[in-house]
Amino acid sequence: MTAEFDWVADAMNKTVPWVSTAGIEFSELERQRVVCSLRDVAAQRNHVGGPHAAVMFGLAETASGAVTLAAFTPLLERATPLVARSEIAYRKLALGDLTAEAVLGREIDEVRAELDGGTRPEFPVHCTIRDGEHNTTGEMTVYWTLRPNDS
Repeated sequence: MTAEFDWVADAMNKTVPWVSTAGIEFSELERQRVVCSLRDVAAQRNHVGGPHAAVMFGLAETASGAVTLAAFTPLLERATPLVARSEIAYRKLALGDLTAEAVLGREIDEVRAELDGGTRPEFPVHCTIRDGEHNTTGEMTVYWTLRPNDS
């Protein structure tokens, strides 16, 4: 993990209780990319033996939130990050532990310029969900917005 962003995992665990309850672990934290993982838990499996769709969604959404936090921390005094919408495609039955890789889909400076210009920016975070065999089992795009705190 990049030491510069170690605080992101701690902040996610403290501000989003589900992250620590679920047991999500962060293995790579960068300004525009995050990788996190979740152990296979029998109680969270679906009817075909893989992680439930909600678990896959939650892991990827958490990774996207961590990227948002890492990328836009300097803006959080004046804007609140919120999910605007999400799209997910389940590609293959996931088995075993899961990882989610989230990558920011816009340049940080473009988003900042929109916020500075008085508009509410929106940006995608592209997530790839992989199973214990490193197969891509899902792809998700989470569209975030930065809502100005004065609105």
